Amino acid sequence: MGWPYLLTPLIPIAVVLELVGSPATVVFAASALGIIPTAALMGRATEELAARSGPGIGGLLNVTFGNAPELIIALFALNQGLQEVVKASIVGSIIGNMLLVLGAAMLAGGIGREKQTFSSTSASIQTTMLMLAGAALIMPAIFELVEGKGLPAPGAESIHYGGTVEHLSLAVAVVLIATYVIGLFFSLKTHRDLFNPEYEEEDTWGWSTRKSVIALAVAGVLVGVMSEVLVGSITEASESVGLSEFFIGVIVVAIVGNAAEHWVAVLVAMKDKMDLAVNIAIGSSAQIALFVAPVLVLASFFIGPHPLALVFNGFELGAILLAILVGNHVTSDGESTWFEGVQLLAVYFVFGLAFYFA
Repeated sequence: MGWPYLLTPLIPIAVVLELVGSPATVVFAASALGIIPTAALMGRATEELAARSGPGIGGLLNVTFGNAPELIIALFALNQGLQEVVKASIVGSIIGNMLLVLGAAMLAGGIGREKQTFSSTSASIQTTMLMLAGAALIMPAIFELVEGKGLPAPGAESIHYGGTVEHLSLAVAVVLIATYVIGLFFSLKTHRDLFNPEYEEEDTWGWSTRKSVIALAVAGVLVGVMSEVLVGSITEASESVGLSEFFIGVIVVAIVGNAAEHWVAVLVAMKDKMDLAVNIAIGSSAQIALFVAPVLVLASFFIGPHPLALVFNGFELGAILLAILVGNHVTSDGESTWFEGVQLLAVYFVFGLAFYFA
């Protein structure tokens, strides 16, 4: 069934550790690893439903549930008032998909091959959407830098910026969600062939619709339980191991929430299906920027201590811009080699080092 499911016993273990008051570091590690099989089950159930629903509904299901674990984790963190952790996880997911996932896929798929090819048109459309989303995401930070208190420090936990930039963030969120909906119409209706390679429906397990829905519901509940345990231990665990909440949000939480999806991208790249690998990596980044981040802004007006303002710190702004530019350049020619994968991974590790020392 795949390596993620070997971690399934950590789900009840994490709950028990939380109930008996174990050290926060142990609880955090167990719950972080416990999220991986629940995310894998959610992804599998979604793929099985998509295979039975046809390309239109199937594509909608994939993009809707593709980043559900990250969204659920962020909602729990938002409710706990860990707004800077939420923003860090948004940035971490964007750069993780653009650099870590795409880089690992190009490296694994390129070994033993001179080069791999994929649709430059599809990649260009998605990177352009991501660039537009990136431009929108940084504007509240620029506004706050010029008109307000300045950018937050990497070690900040929650900052209340006030009405103006919060309302600007809300307006930006509405524009991004509208763009996302129009993009769905474009990719699932008018230009469906660009985003649906012929081999995309392989490797299903033949689940019935009922079984897939039940698995999706169970996975959703388990992701919620693991997310609550994970978020509840972040603050104390970060102090125990000497890592900032910023680093945990931008690196650890982002990788954990996307682990199953990351693995799928690498596997399909090794099978020389780079169109699908590139769509997973860049498409997931675009969905985080265009859908997950705006939804969290809207949700923050109803949960948490105060609305979430899209004011990222300097490290986050630099990482977003550079990751999008590098990803756009690497995918522009529709070809990839293993060395390009190494270069993307190198950029990600440099970002990780900077975040560690921040």
